[in-house]
Amino acid sequence: MLTKFAGLNVQVLGISVDHVPCLKAWAESLGGIHYPLLSDFWPHGEVAEQYGVLRHDEGITERAIFIIDKKGIIRYIDVHDIDSQPDNDVLLSELEKIAPEDFTGYKEITPQEDEEELPKGGVVVYCTPWCPSCRQARLWLQNNHIEYVEVNIDRSPAAAKRVQGWADGFRTTPTFDINGEIQVGFDEKRLRELLKME
Repeated sequence: MLTKFAGLNVQVLGISVDHVPCLKAWAESLGGIHYPLLSDFWPHGEVAEQYGVLRHDEGITERAIFIIDKKGIIRYIDVHDIDSQPDNDVLLSELEKIAPEDFTGYKEITPQEDEEELPKGGVVVYCTPWCPSCRQARLWLQNNHIEYVEVNIDRSPAAAKRVQGWADGFRTTPTFDINGEIQVGFDEKRLRELLKME
């Protein structure tokens, strides 16, 4: 669905009552999650409670989808069986009802991986806009006056595929390509070595 949402003014968020290490392990077991995944662990299920989807007796939540407009108003709710998948076409239809102007001239973005050129040479950072480690890496590069090119792997299937090749099948961000030397994850000591910093 992320390619369908590309070009629309939509932010996908996932939320779970599991704690952060559990969410991280789950995301890694799937080969990475390509949107922010939030923890509603403590106070346990407080957000789920506010949205009316916390199962108090079990301490878990319903499987639910909420579409919230730009003013913060809930415009669509779908609570469904844990084993069923939502109908993605229904979600797009609901989004179009909320913001028809975003669908004017809408076309699903389906870039051709083979035709997409990725930057080479210098410092190339493969990131996502929402990744906390990416924010940390950007700040470190800027503070050290290091020029770099950033590639958003959520918008580039070729970049995502390249990162997965370097990161044992995972979409780990940030991943650095420094003149052909690859560093997966933000490791300041290793980056200093690769950049030959004193």
